[in-house]
Amino acid sequence: MKMITDWFRHQFNNPQVVFLTLFLVLLFVVVVLMGNMLAPLLAAVVIAYLLEGLVGVLEKTRLPRLIAVLVVYFAFLLFVVLILFGLLPLLSQQATQFVQQIPSMLNVGQDVLLKLPESYPEIVSAEQIGEIMVLIRTELTSWGQKLLSVSLASVMGLITILIYLILMPILIFFMMKDKEALVAWVARFAPSEHQLVGQVWSEVDRQIGNYVRGKFWEIVIVWFACVVTFSVLGLQYTMLLAVLVGLSVLIPFVGAAVVTIPVVFVAWFQWGFTGDFFVLVSAYLIIQALDGNLLVPMLFSEVNNLHPVAIIAAVLIFGGLWGVLGVFFAIPLATLVHAVINAWPRETEDPV
Repeated sequence: MKMITDWFRHQFNNPQVVFLTLFLVLLFVVVVLMGNMLAPLLAAVVIAYLLEGLVGVLEKTRLPRLIAVLVVYFAFLLFVVLILFGLLPLLSQQATQFVQQIPSMLNVGQDVLLKLPESYPEIVSAEQIGEIMVLIRTELTSWGQKLLSVSLASVMGLITILIYLILMPILIFFMMKDKEALVAWVARFAPSEHQLVGQVWSEVDRQIGNYVRGKFWEIVIVWFACVVTFSVLGLQYTMLLAVLVGLSVLIPFVGAAVVTIPVVFVAWFQWGFTGDFFVLVSAYLIIQALDGNLLVPMLFSEVNNLHPVAIIAAVLIFGGLWGVLGVFFAIPLATLVHAVINAWPRETEDPV
């Protein structure tokens, strides 16, 4: 017990360390306990922070801040409109068609699996194939019930979306426009000596800024490459699968492995084990290889690479805490933890 007490006394005799710890604990408590309530505000803070980088670029061209904010803000609104009314309807249409095709896909898959006991009776039996198909159909039925429950709650979902569409643009605009006033107001509650927090924030700001910019262009490039490749080769559900592949880069290692399943499955259902199937799979694997070995090193040369074990641990931990959003933000959150560890004083002197 004395060892633990001495460690706490040694680590927290620095007021800046205490302030950093209290700040992180308060931030975690607010997100966990009030995350759902403050979701529009937190989302607006994140988006305004990301757009601030573009505002800074325009300000460097000697453009007045208000004009720079308006240009970036309306460009962001145009981007959202294109996503909502251009991309999402197409994705919804292809997703609906894909779901309607699932029973046919299962029947074809069952016919193929039923041939396995004839070819490999010592490995698999007809009873085992039947159990596998029952399990798959049970899982699909469960997913269907979940989708039905979501559709029954669509009214509340529509209200939530309307709140986001109305409140978030207003919050984002005023956060960008009055950034200096808001930062000054928050700084009033900080102690006079907060260099440690500033050091952590500087590191996080640099790393996350580079990470977000790199990921945005990685998503766009991988998505565009998949759209062109899938369209030329005539793969069904081109846009849906290309978007899934593009978004999969947000989840390192796991994302690429998971999204490969629907791409290969759709190609097999469409062509079977023919030349077209192997050409499509080969082209898709080439895209994945170029992304991992060429594109990622080019886009993230300025980012401190986290160890793969740390990345997978971050995905598991934050995904378990906050679901899909936690998975998407696992790398930035891991970057925050990494910055805190790097900035944490290795030795603290006892106060005189």
